[in-house]
Amino acid sequence: MENNLQYSIIYADIRPEIQERLSLGILTIENNRVQVRHSEKKLRILKQLYTPKEYKAIASIVRSLRELVSVETLKYLTRYSNNLISFSPIQNIDKSQTNINGKWLYRNYVYNAANA
Repeated sequence: MENNLQYSIIYADIRPEIQERLSLGILTIENNRVQVRHSEKKLRILKQLYTPKEYKAIASIVRSLRELVSVETLKYLTRYSNNLISFSPIQNIDKSQTNINGKWLYRNYVYNAANA
């Protein structure tokens, strides 16, 4: 498990009935340590898509994840959804077989400023 990187993508559920969603951030686990990164730019976009109350709830959850998340909490969150925010199932990457890291995952699944 030493060369293992795990991740889960944080989504805002735009229209759950058709599974439309926006990736807001990523949670990575490496060496039993959880790191959280999110896009403030994408979070601000949600102001146009949700009521002020819903937006405030989403922003609060995403911004507070850094303080709340442990490996066990992340496993719980991947099973939890409130129709505003959801988390992808935890995926595993064998780092001995690839050069993928947390920054690469963020750029490819959440936000790449170079392509904005």
